[in-house]
Amino acid sequence: MNTVTLNLDTIHLTDEQFYQLCQNNREFNFETTANGELIIMPPVGGESGNRESELIADLVIWNRQSALGYTFSSSTIFKLPNGAKRSPDAAWIRRERWEALPPEQRRKFPPIAPDFVIELRSATDDLQRLRDKMQEYMDAGVQLAWLINPQQQQVEIYRWGQPVEIRNLPTELSGETLLPGFSLTLSAYL
Repeated sequence: MNTVTLNLDTIHLTDEQFYQLCQNNREFNFETTANGELIIMPPVGGESGNRESELIADLVIWNRQSALGYTFSSSTIFKLPNGAKRSPDAAWIRRERWEALPPEQRRKFPPIAPDFVIELRSATDDLQRLRDKMQEYMDAGVQLAWLINPQQQQVEIYRWGQPVEIRNLPTELSGETLLPGFSLTLSAYL
């Protein structure tokens, strides 16, 4: 199955209706864009799932040691300021920002843009759609984001307010000042 995009700009699902759609169809991954498109994504294959779990594990291990924030898997949908509901493959939010959300906002789709996101391109992902998604994250206030593209052996590094940096794989990535001490050697994810 490939990704399917439906134009729902005249339907306007409420947050609760979108939440119920996701709960009633757990075998699918859903997102919405700011302009009303519903994106239905197929589950990833074994290789992508393994790569994704390794990325999340590295982020979780670093976060447990640093205790600076909270990590999230690709099952988490964030409601961005522009109204889009997006689920990065891995995400991290600074402790003080997450804890400032009321408990009821943390339970469903938190209305917050992560500070850091990772997107891992799978074989069925359209590169331009992923790049648009990365720009949406930046516009929402994400500070640092990595788009890992094994198909083209590249990683795109997005920093808030700066041009995109493209590196060839393998390479080592740094969490910079946002995630001090966090790094990934991307030869492990090829």
